[in-house]
Amino acid sequence: MAICAQSYGIFCLFTVQTVLLICVSTPTDGTHLFPQHYTMIHWAGRIEKELEKVLQHVTGTQQMRSIYNEKKSQFEVKRNNPKDLVERVARDIARLLNSKRKALEKLAKEAELLQREHVWQDGVTERGISYYDSKADSDYTEDGEEENPMENSMSLELEFVDDPNFKNKVNYSSSAVQIPTDIYKGSPVILNELNWTHALERVFIDNRREDSSLRWQVFGSATGVTRYYPATPWRAPNKIDLYDVRRRPWYIQGASSPKDMVIIVDVSGSVSGLTLKLMKTSVVEMLDTLSDDDYVNVARFNEKADAVVPCFRTLVQANVRNKKIFKEAVMHMQAKGTTDYKSGFTFAFEQLLNESSAPRANCNKMIMMFTDGGEDRAQEIFEKYNWPNKSVRVFTFSVGQHNYDVTPLQWIACANKGYYFEIPSIGAIRINTQEYLDVLGRPMVLAGYKAKQVQWTNVYQDALGLGLVITGTMPVFNLTADSDSSQNQLILGVMGVDIAIHEIKKKTPTYRLGANGYTFAIDPNGYVLLHPNLRPKIINFREPVTLDFLDAELEDNNKEEIRRLMIDGKSGQRKIKTLIKSVDERYIDEAMRTYTWTPVEGTDYSLGLVLPTYSENHIKANLSDQILQVQYFESLLPNSFESEGHVFIAPREYCNDLELSNNNTEFLLNFIALMEKVTPDSKQCDNLLLHNLILDTGIIRQLVEKVWKNKDLNTYGFLAVFAATDGGITRVFPNKASETWEEDPEPFNASYYRRSLDNKGYIFRAPYRTARDELLNPENDTIGVLVSTAVEITVGGKTIKPAVVGVKLDLEAWTDKFKILASNHTDSRHSSNTCGPNRGCEMDCEANSDDLLCYLIDDGGFLIMSNQKEDWNKVGMFFSDVDPYLMHALYNNSFYNRKQSFDYQSVCERLPNSEAGAAPRGVFVPTIADFVNVAWWTSAAAWSVFQQFIYGLAFHNSFITDEVNAEGFDSKERSCVMIQTQYYLSNLSSSYNILQDCGNCSRLIHAKRINNTNLLFVVAEKLPCNTCEIEALSQEEEEYKEDNPCEEMAAARYRKGPSTCFDYNISENTSDCGRGHSLRPCLHVLLLIQLLLLYTVVNPQVQPLLH
Repeated sequence: MAICAQSYGIFCLFTVQTVLLICVSTPTDGTHLFPQHYTMIHWAGRIEKELEKVLQHVTGTQQMRSIYNEKKSQFEVKRNNPKDLVERVARDIARLLNSKRKALEKLAKEAELLQREHVWQDGVTERGISYYDSKADSDYTEDGEEENPMENSMSLELEFVDDPNFKNKVNYSSSAVQIPTDIYKGSPVILNELNWTHALERVFIDNRREDSSLRWQVFGSATGVTRYYPATPWRAPNKIDLYDVRRRPWYIQGASSPKDMVIIVDVSGSVSGLTLKLMKTSVVEMLDTLSDDDYVNVARFNEKADAVVPCFRTLVQANVRNKKIFKEAVMHMQAKGTTDYKSGFTFAFEQLLNESSAPRANCNKMIMMFTDGGEDRAQEIFEKYNWPNKSVRVFTFSVGQHNYDVTPLQWIACANKGYYFEIPSIGAIRINTQEYLDVLGRPMVLAGYKAKQVQWTNVYQDALGLGLVITGTMPVFNLTADSDSSQNQLILGVMGVDIAIHEIKKKTPTYRLGANGYTFAIDPNGYVLLHPNLRPKIINFREPVTLDFLDAELEDNNKEEIRRLMIDGKSGQRKIKTLIKSVDERYIDEAMRTYTWTPVEGTDYSLGLVLPTYSENHIKANLSDQILQVQYFESLLPNSFESEGHVFIAPREYCNDLELSNNNTEFLLNFIALMEKVTPDSKQCDNLLLHNLILDTGIIRQLVEKVWKNKDLNTYGFLAVFAATDGGITRVFPNKASETWEEDPEPFNASYYRRSLDNKGYIFRAPYRTARDELLNPENDTIGVLVSTAVEITVGGKTIKPAVVGVKLDLEAWTDKFKILASNHTDSRHSSNTCGPNRGCEMDCEANSDDLLCYLIDDGGFLIMSNQKEDWNKVGMFFSDVDPYLMHALYNNSFYNRKQSFDYQSVCERLPNSEAGAAPRGVFVPTIADFVNVAWWTSAAAWSVFQQFIYGLAFHNSFITDEVNAEGFDSKERSCVMIQTQYYLSNLSSSYNILQDCGNCSRLIHAKRINNTNLLFVVAEKLPCNTCEIEALSQEEEEYKEDNPCEEMAAARYRKGPSTCFDYNISENTSDCGRGHSLRPCLHVLLLIQLLLLYTVVNPQVQPLLH
């Protein structure tokens, strides 16, 4: 009954709309009428037939199928078994990682032995240590000014050679040392570190001798020293080096187990001026010590405690997005009220110890308290929540210069297995917000062999230019005994071995999977380390590259489930219908894909393989006849281009000695030159790639001879005809058409090629234009619309799509043809129907273009053709920029669907004076003129600044201004998130009538899909009024600005933390928990400044001299 009611409703709706159309279309004397529905259907049928007939005739699609059939003795169709493929590739990747594991274990073992045998030298000097300082040859110093490299006489002078494997100049006989800017190179700790780590060079060199594929081998010391091999000069963005290995993602992951951290910040009224700024900066730096395996929350407290981000009611993953939100919130904290430690600690413990179902690290639990001091010890809070087990460590930070007794803060840290730190000035922030890692490393060191596990990191950008890498890490422990003969519990550092992502890619099949098949891999966080859409556009050394699998593709429920199963280490296969975004990000296709996945043994990674149905088989050429090889090869020679059309070959690594080039003509010449020296069967070449390339060359050559040469393209209104193949050949005919050919020579990267495979029929695409582009001149400019279709063949019951053929049609010629086809002309009569004095007649797209709008729009909503002269410059634009009201009517009536997605790898121009999401760039340093300004001294905030200045002056600590662009070398760019919106045709296959009502006026619209194409034929009246309240549709991407993160909160995605945790050891000695410094500012300096101030106040005439 419900079904009948629903059907009746639809019938009524259709009937009412039909009646309206009939009423509006009723003829009156001598008027032009809107075409009837059947008339538009007739026009659409004529367009379909003309396109099918001409395109099939000129492209030679049928003939190409016949050519493949004739040559089936020269190739075989091989099966791509997804399960076998993914398991084999997973084994190959596991072997690759395991080979690096052996080098890593050897390095860690040798490092521990070397340090244990090292004899500490108190009197060691810089001149007594021989090492290559990687920053000695740089043209920058710590303040950014140029320096003479010869001034650093302690550094070795090395010669370097280019090595493409490292994308750098290297020296294989030596290692290099990088020491952070804020660490004194001449201190005994650093010099002794340099002394014993020098012996690692022998191990580095031995490892490379055993495995020449090894890339960077690195030891990151807990003291901040980095020793890496092979040696290469250091690279730093913007000539300022703030690199500290202890803040790198791979070091943090290797130095401690995952963390659940709550940061509480004292914002009582006593925290004024610079002290509050120091606290904010300290929290920002603390957040940067966390990785995606960690969870965090931040709260401010005075008499009560509140989360700085209200919607973060529990700990959240310390990913890039969440840390950015925290940083912005922290920078807006204000000081007021009185201090109550109990409120802050209660908030923190309840966050850490509650039985929440929210995800967390479930390992190290800690509280970080930043305060300017206080008398309260909050002992009852610790008795209630943390004693006697002390499962939560408490770290306290005394920030700024003050006269408070620090004993309570020391006691709090010592009583809760934590550590007490002092941050008197800006220069002490970085070092003191990272040293807590040494405390967290104690249980790991005491666990001994159990903790000697190799961990593989997220993908990140290598600081030395290797590109995207993952790193295998292993902690290095101090094996020397303490003075009381107990086991040492200090971590010496972390050993790391890099693997470039492109080396892992080499283990995966590429071309046999076809243009739309690919492999991908994810880590336990769901982030991809392999994926064709992993293309970060900006270099960011401070953060890992965290692109979630569900953001790399268009998310749906099936993919969410696949991701979960992969994270859980399961194997499986699933065939799904899913949405695919085109390479140029303008279109969306719905297609079938088979996902197959399996874990990578010995790691937390999981490997996946994606195949469309038509790629379940691939061609393998068998060209053993060398005479045939030569015949086919001749078609690649430039002297054949004039008669047979221009050839582009995909820039693939066909042979080891083939020199790649971005210039395809140059690459082709390099290829020809190499082929004159080697045969396609040479061991240095990829025989499958080469044989398929040569086979495809011969097949297309026959297509040229049999079809293309016999056609006068101008007669058909075509500028060019072309074919591209899986084998990597693209031939464009005639040769002169290659001058305006702008498609990617690699068919697998070309949008037209990949979309043709996923869609049936002919795919139209006009050159993309926006409303901001310059106008074209119809008399001088020619617009070519690309039309392509896949060639499908069946051999031995196996169906494949090995090629795409198509044309580039002349827009001007085909617009005239389009208007004729959509008109009331007949084959024998070429004048429009005339309207008599007593009868009306139907309008058509040619004779009545002043009143009737006729369009061909593609499946992405872009204009392909129009009967309006003024639209010639709008072809290729999103249709909403041509006729916003008509596009809205099509969308509102479900002809188009809309899909929004986010691009997390975008680049935007850096905003002038932008402070959003950034840490403070520096701290105000008062000048002498400020000091002698009497009004300035009346401010309590100024006194706080003055205290900081005196302290820094007395201890020679300068205020450091961090103006480094951490995201890359080009300060004009910044990473950002863009919203992308694509439109795609719905599954409506029949034609529809629409009455668009704009209140003051209305109009009739007909729309119908052109069968066997991606086109929508639209006929509409011109809108008689100028205004219509609609939503303005746009396809251009725009920056996503998160004004209120709490409104945009998404549910946390499934992830899995590391399986092991080292957060407790009964043998841990917690007596070393930090002590306050007994140093005080130099009284002589204080007295001198006081006298200077007194003198300037008594003698005002001095003040102008200081300005």
